Amino acid sequence: MSRVEEQLQRMKTDPGFIAALDQSGGSTPGALRAYGIAEGAWSTDEEMFAIVHEMRSRIITSPVFSGERILAAILFEGTMDRDIAGQPSADYLWNVKRVVPFLKVDKGLAAEQRGVQLMKPIPGLAALLDRARAKRIFGTKMRSVIKQADDAGIKDIVAQQFDVARQIIAAGLVPIVEPEVDIHCPDKAGAEAMLEAALLEALDGLPEGQLVMLKLTLPEKDDHYAAFVRHPKVVRVVALSGGYTRDEGNERLRRNHGVIASFSRALVEGLSAQQSDAEYDARLDAAIQSIFEASIT
Repeated sequence: MSRVEEQLQRMKTDPGFIAALDQSGGSTPGALRAYGIAEGAWSTDEEMFAIVHEMRSRIITSPVFSGERILAAILFEGTMDRDIAGQPSADYLWNVKRVVPFLKVDKGLAAEQRGVQLMKPIPGLAALLDRARAKRIFGTKMRSVIKQADDAGIKDIVAQQFDVARQIIAAGLVPIVEPEVDIHCPDKAGAEAMLEAALLEALDGLPEGQLVMLKLTLPEKDDHYAAFVRHPKVVRVVALSGGYTRDEGNERLRRNHGVIASFSRALVEGLSAQQSDAEYDARLDAAIQSIFEASIT
């Protein structure tokens, strides 16, 4: 079995969850602040991203971070381009940890229109996908956000996500489609009903044999996305924490059968640069175990 086939089989069937380690430029200072590093600790973007790489490397190289509970990790471009413990990051993840590497490919969000924030254009996407393939990345992730239960806006988001997804599939990678519903959306359940309908239509339009993953906000109605868990064109349905605390995210996740976590902030909640390795590993271990248990319920 090839590496890609083995990774696909793992993503389809193995127990575990996805560690989302893909904050990029805009969200990085906040992520570092939460980690106990003040903004004065760097003077250039390059220095900031070097500190971020240390933060992510500490997570990934921790003895408690492994493929036993973590199926995959989503990286941002700067992490993909750097090494961890002397190996390219994606190779370290797979060769050492048996964790499948994904890459965040979007360039952030456009201004809100029709109740949604589409992705900004992604110039150079084809070249980035070529590089990702060369770096042995398995799949990609791209995020847009639904703020209001606006049917036209939600259809726009799904159309854009699947347009890009088709390019990613053509490049030989598996896309994670992420149309996030903002947890503060005034009619969140209504938006989720519109999103389900639009996603089902888009999946029906995918040619036979083409596969995507779906990354969705934990819904108001339990098992709302059950049709996607069973869908032959969906590798896996994963849930974002979306601003919920880890405890609330886990609680909601347990009620959505067949959905696994792809948590970012909720995974690293409580970790700090000032902690000793023993304290850090113990906190990370507890976080990983709680999210793993919620993902396999």
